[in-house]
Amino acid sequence: MGVPVSINSDGFRDRDYPVERNASRRIIFLGDSLTFGWGVEKSKTFKDILEAKLSETRPTEIINFGTGNYNTEQEVNLFLEKGLKYKPDLVVVFYFINDAEPTPQKSNWEFLGHLRIVTFFWSRVEMLLTMLGRHQDFRGYYASLHSEGQPGWIAAKKAFLRLHNVCAKNAIALRVILLPELQALDNYPFAAEHRKVTEFLGANHIEARDLAPLFAAEKNPMRLRVASDDAHPNAIGHELIAEYSLDFLAGGFNGRMAAQPN
Repeated sequence: MGVPVSINSDGFRDRDYPVERNASRRIIFLGDSLTFGWGVEKSKTFKDILEAKLSETRPTEIINFGTGNYNTEQEVNLFLEKGLKYKPDLVVVFYFINDAEPTPQKSNWEFLGHLRIVTFFWSRVEMLLTMLGRHQDFRGYYASLHSEGQPGWIAAKKAFLRLHNVCAKNAIALRVILLPELQALDNYPFAAEHRKVTEFLGANHIEARDLAPLFAAEKNPMRLRVASDDAHPNAIGHELIAEYSLDFLAGGFNGRMAAQPN
């Protein structure tokens, strides 16, 4: 998309953070290419906006683990592998409607999965194929992912529960934010699926916020997208995500305030 991207030593689109804590609050963001900030300058991503806003009241570090084409199961495994060492106060999962897709099986081309740029281009190809009908009607495809018995949805629920247990064990607050699909917002086609996700999370004492209703007044979703053929949020979309998430994330520190470095 013509936007420069820098990758840190952990393989993420962010600066390097020391493992040793300082007096700042620390958050880890988990998500896919939307959280990564595909097509948007880093300074205009919701990660950087929220980091700046939260730091107005107290210095705050947000470490971005957003990885293109990852689902919830992969995001949670990534946190368990690389995130716990940072001892965050809060973990936030940004959930998108396709995060209930099954985890791809390993192949002889597995090494490509470690190349971030490949996963982002594949994410874009997948979106185009979906829009062109490879996955049936894209609305039917996304909705079907959350049907009972679907392996990806089962895996996503197990991953949420595993993350919840790990966070509770380590005194880490956990919150989930559902990001809208930017095709239609005033009559959101995935309201039932979002409700299924939030009901599952609520039943398991995981706090969640669905941003789709907050976008419902938007009559022209195209102005929020990076391109006409790419529904990733642009800078305007990222700004709105940050605005609608700010108080929810600030409240996540009520359960754990790190007065001193860990």
